[in-house]
Amino acid sequence: MAEAEREAAGEPQTTEPAWPGWLVATAICIRFYSRLPVPRLPGETDIHALPDFRLIPRAVPFAALVIALPAALVMLAAGSAGVAPLLVATLAVTTLVLTTGALHEDGLADTADGLFGGATPERRLEIMKDSRVGSYGALALGLSLLLRVTALAAILDAAGVWSAAGAILIAAMWSRAEGVRLLADQPPARANGAAAAVGRPVSQTGWIALALSVFIGFGLQLTTSLPAWGLPLGLALASLAATGLARTARRLIGGQTGDIIGAAQQLGEIGIYLGFALVLGATR
Repeated sequence: MAEAEREAAGEPQTTEPAWPGWLVATAICIRFYSRLPVPRLPGETDIHALPDFRLIPRAVPFAALVIALPAALVMLAAGSAGVAPLLVATLAVTTLVLTTGALHEDGLADTADGLFGGATPERRLEIMKDSRVGSYGALALGLSLLLRVTALAAILDAAGVWSAAGAILIAAMWSRAEGVRLLADQPPARANGAAAAVGRPVSQTGWIALALSVFIGFGLQLTTSLPAWGLPLGLALASLAATGLARTARRLIGGQTGDIIGAAQQLGEIGIYLGFALVLGATR
């Protein structure tokens, strides 16, 4: 079967992965993770083709910065204008949701419904493919939005607008890098699912994405006056959440799916925000 036919059928890619360069890889990740328009770059063929994620996700941190930039700018503009912190945080999170087309929120809702609403692996996977949102999914979405908005508002109130904008950028990078790590470490739960079709990242890809996120994250922490212990605590909380999710998914459905990766992003983002908010609250 030709590679294009394999992609259309949702089967894993079998050819050797090719690294397209950092710029093209970043563009592919932006298209995959968001609704932001990215024109075709030199060297690209079909920009609508299913991406090969075995190597490309090492550029996820750079793509995440671009994806989160609109929300960070909203935070800077509204916060500098003297708008109440809770409203500023709500506007920023709303911008994140619009920029990604609620991609990760959808994954979180489907994950909650599937993992906790089914009695067998087959039934859980069936529920996760259902477009309807159940009670578990609705609760997960509500709690995710509440935690992100209130944690961001707390960061803004305690440390200022630049620190809150920095937290948005850091969380965007690390939360998506955690998703890459799950893709690399956990087998796909479906042999013909989207997560299997894009290709399982090699271990090095996951580590490169995480290392870049940490390196850039510490730089942003220093330049935006975020508390020194906030990032380590946030990284620890995000990693613990992602690890717990991965183990639960492995036990209940046999591995990861695209929905699980989306849920991991949401948990990672919450973890980073909470890390900064908790440290800031303890030092006031």
